[in-house]
Amino acid sequence: MPVPTSHYHSTLLLNGDDPEAKRLEIKEYFNQTYRLYESLFDTINTDDAYFIKAEPLRHPLIFYYGHTACFFVNKLKLSQLIQERVNGHFESMFAIGVDEMSWDDLDETHYDWPSRQAVAAYREQVEVLVNHVIDTMPISLPIQQDDPAWIILMGIEHERIHLETSSVIIRQLPIEMVTDHPAWPSYTESQRAPDNVLVDIAGSTLTLGKGTQEQTYGWDNEYGTLDVTVLDFKASKYLVSNQEYLSFVEAGGYQDSQYWDEEGTKWLAFTQAKMPRFWLFREGQYWQRNLTTIIPLPLDWPVEVNQLEAAAFCRWLSEKHQKAIRLPEESEWYALRNLLDETSTGEIDLEGNIALKAYASSMPVNHFQQGELFDVVGNVWQWTQTAIDGFNGFQVHPMYDDFSTPTFDGQHNLIKGGSWISTGNEATRSSRYAFRRHFYQHAGFRYVEAESTPSAQKKVNVYETDELVSQYLEFHYGNEYFGVPNFPLSVVTTALGNEAVQQKRKALDIGCSVGRASFELARHFDHVDGIDFSARFIQQAYALSERGETRYTIPTEGELVEYKNIALTQLGYEASIGQKIHFAQGDACNLKPMFKDYDLILAANLIDRLSEPHKFLNDMAHRLNPGGILVIVSPYTWLEDYTEKENWVGGKKINGENHTSFEGLSDILSPHFTLLEAKDIPFVIRETKRKFQHTLSHFSLWQRNAD
Repeated sequence: MPVPTSHYHSTLLLNGDDPEAKRLEIKEYFNQTYRLYESLFDTINTDDAYFIKAEPLRHPLIFYYGHTACFFVNKLKLSQLIQERVNGHFESMFAIGVDEMSWDDLDETHYDWPSRQAVAAYREQVEVLVNHVIDTMPISLPIQQDDPAWIILMGIEHERIHLETSSVIIRQLPIEMVTDHPAWPSYTESQRAPDNVLVDIAGSTLTLGKGTQEQTYGWDNEYGTLDVTVLDFKASKYLVSNQEYLSFVEAGGYQDSQYWDEEGTKWLAFTQAKMPRFWLFREGQYWQRNLTTIIPLPLDWPVEVNQLEAAAFCRWLSEKHQKAIRLPEESEWYALRNLLDETSTGEIDLEGNIALKAYASSMPVNHFQQGELFDVVGNVWQWTQTAIDGFNGFQVHPMYDDFSTPTFDGQHNLIKGGSWISTGNEATRSSRYAFRRHFYQHAGFRYVEAESTPSAQKKVNVYETDELVSQYLEFHYGNEYFGVPNFPLSVVTTALGNEAVQQKRKALDIGCSVGRASFELARHFDHVDGIDFSARFIQQAYALSERGETRYTIPTEGELVEYKNIALTQLGYEASIGQKIHFAQGDACNLKPMFKDYDLILAANLIDRLSEPHKFLNDMAHRLNPGGILVIVSPYTWLEDYTEKENWVGGKKINGENHTSFEGLSDILSPHFTLLEAKDIPFVIRETKRKFQHTLSHFSLWQRNAD
């Protein structure tokens, strides 16, 4: 299947004069993306390749083959553009990928993956569905972030991201599992690399951030503003070539600890790396693995390394030349980019090895000149020393709240400029993608001569300032107000006080938010799964289990805030308690099959925020052991923003008579459960120093009947 050659390797413009013409553009953009993604997998010559973990820190390729299709369905369902799923089992299994926590955090979870043929058939079903949605959805121009078309574009751009990440995994498959493909040709020529030199770059004052008026799709981290002053600096004319980096390798750079920071030293000790990931040394010669071929090391191609390796090389070069050599800041890359011509939309309008314009591989570092430098954009991504964070005014998109926020941890560094396979949003000037410093993409680097800046410092355990997240951290771990006891503790204490709770092997805290009830359950149970739909909440719970502490701010009045610090040990938990808890993001109405065999399931303040509470409640009987306990806690504040009225458990009239939520709950659960206890439990949520929410939540405890 040849790769379609069209301008749709560039991202779509949001404006226009004719909505129906734009509909056709979106349709072509979707179908071209879908075909392009599938053509990448045509380089694989055996189904076995789909099920091995070529990259230990990622799922097998079968996941990514299904994931991009599943993403469309899940986002269309979440945005209520469709009412029915295509395959609920697949849309659970393929929903969430792996953002590795560290290089030694291997995911050994067993998955009963479906066959490649089954996933291919699923992709065909989704293709038909998405085309139907595009054909029938309303379109107004320009496309706004709350429009149906934005959700379609979100799915398209997401698939183009995985076009690149999947190619990196394919590049790590055993070479016998892939075959050259005419749609994915590699460049073949190589010679000695040019000597790298430094070019003077004038300083400037920049405002970073994508404006909402710009006419291309953007991810949440691109929007907002940040004013920066860039001082004069020098930048390498070329990306660092394999030949230039080989000098570092042959000088013993991987064995000399002085060139590696603490994180890099630990990574080296764990991996025992002696050269870049895509290099091989055989029979006295260096070779390079490309997408489907192994070739003699092309000396004039850019080296591909992780950020730790790039930073170590800069320290080595700095000592060698007695100059202040380092990786560039994000703002310094923008200073280079601003020297180049651009179109009125701000998109790349340059000749370069980007957006599949040239080859399915890197090319020589002196092939594409852009201004005084080469490869300011394209060839390989360029590592920076800037840890990603949101710009001022950052806001998550409600349909994808975990795109950026899990990376705002000081451990994910930005890559800039795009690579040969970067298409769509990835190939735009304003794109901001970040990876953990030990991770590999098609990424290399250029270096700068400049003094270090404060922003080069890595942020660790910064204060959480997201208002909603901070509010829930205070609700779970902060002060008690007006004499009302801590709500998660009260719920767990009440539940475990019932004599019917006998077995304490395994518990599920579904809708766990930032995790306090999960920690409390872990005092008593051998294992606890904590699951929440919000990645922002799960990120806080996981960070607490890993670091044992977190910091956040809570508003007092106006722009004034109070700074808070919480530690698990100060709350009376053992430092090792996190080892008993597995936090994961998940949809309560579409849980993965692996979440089962529980002795207790807690759903606190959850059911009135679900789109399908009946489905959730019916599912709980199948996930509990006979005699197991189901705890439902809810204030029954039904809102059509979350649950269509026809799906409310109660709080409405049926046949002209009042029907309460507890009555509805009893109707649903009574075939499989026996009610043992019911009562009200109060809670208080602090909004500001002088504003609080006081609520009564109804607690009911049910025991699953014997089979």
